[in-house]
Amino acid sequence: MAKASLTLTGLLKQIAGEFPSRRALSVSGKLDLTHARLHDLIERTASRLVATGVKHGDVVALTFTNTVEFVIMFLAVIRVRATAAPLNQAYTSDEVEFYLSDSESKLLLTNKEGNQPAQAAASKLNIPHVTATLSEADSEITLSSTQPELDPGAVSKIINDPSDVSLFLHTSGTTSRPKGVPLTQLNLVSSVQNIKSVYKLTESDSTVLVLPLFHVHGLLAGLLSSFGAGAAVTLPAAGRFSASTFWSDMNKCKATWYTAVPTIHQIILDRHLSNPEPVYPKLRFIRSCSASLAPSVMARLEEAFGAPVLEAYAMTEATHLMASNPLPNDGPHIPGSVGKPVGQEMAIWDKNGVEQEGNVSGEVCIRGLNVTKGYKNNPEANKSAFQYGWFHTGDLGYFDSDGYLHLVGRIKELINRGGEKISPIEVDAILLSHQDIGEAVAFGVPDDKYGEEINCAIVPREGSNIEEAEVLMLCKKNLAAFKVPKKVFITDSLPKTATGKIQRRIVAEHFLAQISTAKVPKFGA
Repeated sequence: MAKASLTLTGLLKQIAGEFPSRRALSVSGKLDLTHARLHDLIERTASRLVATGVKHGDVVALTFTNTVEFVIMFLAVIRVRATAAPLNQAYTSDEVEFYLSDSESKLLLTNKEGNQPAQAAASKLNIPHVTATLSEADSEITLSSTQPELDPGAVSKIINDPSDVSLFLHTSGTTSRPKGVPLTQLNLVSSVQNIKSVYKLTESDSTVLVLPLFHVHGLLAGLLSSFGAGAAVTLPAAGRFSASTFWSDMNKCKATWYTAVPTIHQIILDRHLSNPEPVYPKLRFIRSCSASLAPSVMARLEEAFGAPVLEAYAMTEATHLMASNPLPNDGPHIPGSVGKPVGQEMAIWDKNGVEQEGNVSGEVCIRGLNVTKGYKNNPEANKSAFQYGWFHTGDLGYFDSDGYLHLVGRIKELINRGGEKISPIEVDAILLSHQDIGEAVAFGVPDDKYGEEINCAIVPREGSNIEEAEVLMLCKKNLAAFKVPKKVFITDSLPKTATGKIQRRIVAEHFLAQISTAKVPKFGA
């Protein structure tokens, strides 16, 4: 039994036994599955995968929107001791080809509509493509390839092991080509337990998933932690986040919380201001992660929805969660801080591996059962990321006197203006405090005199016509002179990654390209 509790598969089986008739998964307005029914579907689908020839250790790529089919296929793949590699369905054929070959995928799974770019890449690499369909709530998943002779006993003989690599993801590759991150059953179950413990998730919780499941934030914090607590998850009918149906979905499923990236919180807020709902569900908390949340946005969210907004800190390499602000009963949640470490050790080190005192910045380093053992086939990256037995995050931060972590920025994103180091996160927060600014990002640009100078780009709120002078005035009032952006780009939209993160480097390149005389940016440490 001890071994089962060290795997996510074992935990989910136990939950299906404890809360068989509680709702596990719904698609808004379409279907509801209980924990027992979901577990049964996963076991049956797993035997279909075995019949299709999927073996222990095989990597299976999945390209789906947020559908029931994805959830069942993902859990069935890891049940047969194979590795699930979820991919963004918006990737181009070339991108899919890189991910399929880098992960050494043996099979591509999609829904019955398929995905042209992914299928083109798979056929180029001679990787078979199989579709998965669940036509009715009470039917079975059908695979386009299954041979009829199913052996229902085949799966019961398969014993999951804590060391099985269950999930294979790539980092977002802001600094170099994306790095492959293998995560085990033990990594997954440890992270689920950490998330459950800090937010006190139980079988009475319910959430609507607004984030894509090909990324750890939605997959771990939204979906798997809910399942691991016997709680309920609703998928939006559209298969992705939609501001217009979000609150009616939340009300319908009696949601108690939701987790999102700041961009989505901002969209939800804007809609609330222009088009408020007649009634909002009573939420225990709202969670924000994956990019820094400006304190002013946090305050507006709390005021609008009457729930504490808990900012957290996470990475793919840590199977998502590293630190979080606590629920109100467990301590204050501090604007501008990502809270305290959850279920793992965390230390702040200088570049010589010396641990820093409180209030002194250094690199955030972690170790724990949720942390990957290393990148796939990347000895160079492993050497720099795993020193002295700790994982080095590449983030700069410090602990305040209460033990709360404050992030200053990525080591590579700090702006070095003539030896003065500027944290772009600090400048972002000032820009976002203005009611006419919807989105904002500060970034470094090459400069002959200072080596690097600070610029920023903003997206005005709808109906506002804020100008550069007003933006600069705001910065001069709230920031030291050397931190004030020298140029403000006013734009309709900012380039983002698939998971809604604004990447400074890409924003910098985007706006520098518009100035013909700009040199190629030099990004040093």
